[in-house]
Amino acid sequence: MQTEPLEVSARPAPSAIVEGYGGGEEVPLGGYALLASTYAGLVAAGLSRIGPRLPRRYALGDLLLLGIATHKLARTLVKAKVTSPLRAPFVHYEGTAGYGELKECSRGHGLRRAIGDLLTCPWCASAWVAAPLLFGFVVRPRTTRAIAALATAATVSDFLNYVQAAVKESPAIRTECLLRPRRCLVK
Repeated sequence: MQTEPLEVSARPAPSAIVEGYGGGEEVPLGGYALLASTYAGLVAAGLSRIGPRLPRRYALGDLLLLGIATHKLARTLVKAKVTSPLRAPFVHYEGTAGYGELKECSRGHGLRRAIGDLLTCPWCASAWVAAPLLFGFVVRPRTTRAIAALATAATVSDFLNYVQAAVKESPAIRTECLLRPRRCLVK
């Protein structure tokens, strides 16, 4: 009696599943997956460790402080000249972007490129900055509030510097603000 070989449905290889995803551009999906898994694991570990101490609600003032501090710290991490040594192994310098910030692009392949993408994207980095700040609010609230207040004060200062630069560069704005200061504050 002759037996027929069993048909095994071949699953496509993982690389075949994502083949063509980047439309010809290399996209470090494996690196992204590793970073996302690492982030999720760290957040899960943090939540399990401090879970019982998490507040039931967060005050609006704390959320605003946390949000503004997250914005400033993430932007400092990914754009500031002074933090460029941290990004240098993963990014390529392209030039200045004005107001103490740099324009950079990620370099390399795989995980190196994925980390470079993370370190050039303030939106991406904000989640990595927000998590430790949130945990800090629970574990060391006074210290974390002080750090967040410092970052928030720097953000307010940045905003005022942008306003001053705009007024300085535009004679029309400068004249309007001198003649009708109340109107300038409303705009």
